[in-house]
Amino acid sequence: TCSLLRSPKGFPKLKNDTFLRAARGEETEHTPVWCMRQAGRYLPEFRETRASQDFFATCRSPKLCCELTLQPLRRFPLDAAIIFSDILVVPQALGMEVVMVPGKGPTFPEPLKEVEDLLKLRQKVDVTAELGYVFQAITLTRHSLEGKVPLIGFSGAPWTLMSYMIEGGGSTTMAKAKSWLYRHPEASHRLLRLLADVIIDYLVGQVAAGAQALQLFESHAGHLGPELFQDFALPYIRDIAQAVKSKLKEEALPLVPMIIFAKDAHYALRDLAHAGYEVVGLDWTIRPQEARAQIGKGVTLQGNLDPCALYAPKEKIGELVKKMLESFGTQRYIANLGHGLYPDMNPEHVGAFVEAVHAHSRHINK
Repeated sequence: TCSLLRSPKGFPKLKNDTFLRAARGEETEHTPVWCMRQAGRYLPEFRETRASQDFFATCRSPKLCCELTLQPLRRFPLDAAIIFSDILVVPQALGMEVVMVPGKGPTFPEPLKEVEDLLKLRQKVDVTAELGYVFQAITLTRHSLEGKVPLIGFSGAPWTLMSYMIEGGGSTTMAKAKSWLYRHPEASHRLLRLLADVIIDYLVGQVAAGAQALQLFESHAGHLGPELFQDFALPYIRDIAQAVKSKLKEEALPLVPMIIFAKDAHYALRDLAHAGYEVVGLDWTIRPQEARAQIGKGVTLQGNLDPCALYAPKEKIGELVKKMLESFGTQRYIANLGHGLYPDMNPEHVGAFVEAVHAHSRHINK
């Protein structure tokens, strides 16, 4: 349970460190597995817990975030938990309003339209004041997990957040946000730098609060080609890894493994392999062998089953998992989906996926 009456530090001893070992490239008996959006609407208990609550009000409640984070672990033998939150809490910390519109998703009533709009953003963000509720949720959840599995913290990456802030929500083309990159390169870099600085403090704060690994989501990488990615995404992705690590050292905090997940960025895998992250996450549109060839042996891979494979019958899910494990190899590898779980998925099929990863990887490792 997620009761608040626990000592702030002195976390329970970790019982299952398979995910952390794989992230660091150490040998594991089975391949660890977790799922993006494992705390989500596909679980009836999630829908019940969240029923009466506004989405961002839920994000601001450490107790509810803790409960939602733990729900999938009560059902499935996952090897990691990821804190329930949202990438758009960072634009909120910069002073932007974001509302969750049913059937439409996250919406910014006043997106950034002109370069002058950047002046409306907070230029200096005190992450503890603005995002302390996430830190509280992490500390509470880390205690409530009782050492069962490690807890992952996360943030959106600068370009992905910038694209939301300008588009005002989801978009199929990202034309408004990309037009800034072409028309206002200086202002774009100013905004990306501001975001990166907040993200760095935010991620360090998550580790201080108890996160044992961090994932950076560059979910909209696919809208950029190699040149735009090189100019407007990669430098900040690199900088975040470097700055987070040096601040963790300075503050005598644990050096936790970091994961970069840049969706649809096959063109940048070689660069991402050298961007300072222990793990590179992959979507389902690349062959495991090709990814391994580009990334090399020094980085752990994470992914990349097509989420829609979970609509298949359970036996078929097992076959697909086996093939995926044979392609990636069972070491220096964390099994996951190539994107998040969808709300209409059957929880039993998620269970079949998790169990198949454990069973087949143990068998291959023998």
